[in-house]
Amino acid sequence: MVNWVPFHRIPLERRLQTTAILTWSLLPLLCLSAFLALLFFPIFWPVLVIYLGWMFFDQAHRTGGRPIQWFRELKFFKYMANYFPVTIIKEVDLDPKQRYVFGYHPHGIISHGAAINFGTEGTGFSKIFKGLKLRLLTLDQNFRTPFYRDIILSMGIASVSLQSCESILKLKDPTSIVIVVGGAAEALDAHVGKAELTLRRRKGFIKVAIRNGASLVPIFSFGENDLYNTVENPKGSRLRHIQETFQKYTNVSPPVFYGRGVFNYDYGMLPLRKKVATVVGHPIATVQNLNPTEAYIDEVQEKYIAELQRIYDKYKDLYAPDRKTELIVH
Repeated sequence: MVNWVPFHRIPLERRLQTTAILTWSLLPLLCLSAFLALLFFPIFWPVLVIYLGWMFFDQAHRTGGRPIQWFRELKFFKYMANYFPVTIIKEVDLDPKQRYVFGYHPHGIISHGAAINFGTEGTGFSKIFKGLKLRLLTLDQNFRTPFYRDIILSMGIASVSLQSCESILKLKDPTSIVIVVGGAAEALDAHVGKAELTLRRRKGFIKVAIRNGASLVPIFSFGENDLYNTVENPKGSRLRHIQETFQKYTNVSPPVFYGRGVFNYDYGMLPLRKKVATVVGHPIATVQNLNPTEAYIDEVQEKYIAELQRIYDKYKDLYAPDRKTELIVH
């Protein structure tokens, strides 16, 4: 039985929240459709040719991005945050004169918490961490869609490539980066009530921090894995094999999932209205070294995992009382 949305009883505020998250979910498709639609009008061709040329040569996503503060502060993003709602919890003050490499966990299906907390001012990041500048990082292919790339660049989102990480951390005005560490592999383990991280073999972000003398800051986002229902895909199953093969060749994972719809609460592409509580932990200092040893990288990684475990243990009963498993780190 499908539970339909009772339109006559839905407040305007909630309708605006749903519209915002629907628009965000469809944004890449909407931008691509708008670009293709303009191709049907010859009057726009000269402009589109210039735009494509500029898009091809523009390297802003690899050299620090192009954040526009007023754009990040649009009320649209506040509606997105309040849809779930998403909140951010600060444990300690962070020095805005220092550089940090934030690691976001878990990846979830789409990482809504990361986008809202660090790609917008929907939860008031700049007011909570005063003076701290940062860039949320994502895959290079997200900057290949016309118009969409300009929107996420305006949000302060940049490429997660090594060149981009190094460029941002070397900016004259101290700027930090946020990396969703688990990536596509971890998305395949995003199941409701579980927190299974792909982390131990992910050492690149730790090496980047050490090479640039940046402190590492673990972030755990309770509820990120609960925003969609997913089909079980245990390791060794045929579905898991198909997913991992697809991921191997495309760097994109294809989890089988569903959320709620615009007109019903049971099936659709929208995320579920479940609270996401994002806890920013304590910084872990590193000793700058352009060629760190594996032993030192492992030492820092163990401190990082220990801090992540501390965050989870401290807040799990408050923000994940219905969890099915405890934190698992692979």
